[in-house]
Amino acid sequence: MGLFEKDRDLTKPAEQIELLVDASAQGLKVEDVLIRLDSFLALHLKWRSRSSLKQLIKDGWVHVDASTPERPKGTGELSKETRSGRKLRHGSRVVVVIPPELRQVPTGDVDTNLEVLYEDAACLVINKPAPLAVHATSRYLNDNLILRVHAKYSEEISAGRMSPRLCHRLDRETSGALLVAKEHAAHTELSRQFEEREVEKLYYAIVHGRVESQSGTCVQPIGSSRTSTINLKMACIADGQESRTDWRVIERAHGFTLIECELFTGRQHQIRVHLEALGHPIVGDKLYGEDEMIFQRAVDGGLTEADHAALFLNRQALHHHHLEFTSPASGERVVVESPLPSELREFLEAQGVEG
Repeated sequence: MGLFEKDRDLTKPAEQIELLVDASAQGLKVEDVLIRLDSFLALHLKWRSRSSLKQLIKDGWVHVDASTPERPKGTGELSKETRSGRKLRHGSRVVVVIPPELRQVPTGDVDTNLEVLYEDAACLVINKPAPLAVHATSRYLNDNLILRVHAKYSEEISAGRMSPRLCHRLDRETSGALLVAKEHAAHTELSRQFEEREVEKLYYAIVHGRVESQSGTCVQPIGSSRTSTINLKMACIADGQESRTDWRVIERAHGFTLIECELFTGRQHQIRVHLEALGHPIVGDKLYGEDEMIFQRAVDGGLTEADHAALFLNRQALHHHHLEFTSPASGERVVVESPLPSELREFLEAQGVEG
């Protein structure tokens, strides 16, 4: 379940966020889920501090339809919950009403610049540039990919002929092919293909160091980092979720290697986490490089000259270059390619290719 209604009008402010307590999302069995309300919100509203979430609950902006062993899907009715420590089980529904003063809408003209790599009656594939955000947040309210899609296809959306929905996500600083369904039935079918691993996804990554082996597989489980001060950071942990990334070397430069990664699971930051665990973090990665506080300084708008020097690039060198799926419109296999962006190719060439 996403944070906002899938078909809402993006020209109007979001009024509420709806969440579902899901055991599979936490890598737990249904009977093992018992989580505090404030802890649950902290998992999903990562841009807010724990104290601000407690205050949001205390002020009556949070409503809960709590499940019980007798009623695993709840009662169907929401009630205001002001206790931060309220325990929630699998199947509980949580609605956060956004205070009116925090509701925002885009201002000014919306950029409709999109490079469409493929389009048919059911879906389209967009070549997402870095560092364009996929979703709207307070930081990227006026320009994000889904807003551009709504602006570019406004006539079709207004006429009810199109209801665009993302089929997967790319990090803001990751570029490449992004699949968007045009309507609900297509989204359902494409989501099934992702879940059943019928979609082939290949990424290019430029990493630090010379990768000696020609190919390999990383299967370390991934979960939330227990040592980082940054909430959204993931890590390879023994009790994390099953993860698999295959990789092979494409070319080597002096001090860097271009590799191709194939995803067999879709964990948050999976490629970035696995490559860091292999000792070859991605060039330009602010969170999974030598110093994770570079990420915090970037968020705060205070990168130093030393930070820029350590990053080498002003974006992470990760690009989704190959996407293969079956079109719900034609039933035929579709292959979409997105070439390595010029800034990444130029960086490699500047280092001198080893072969």
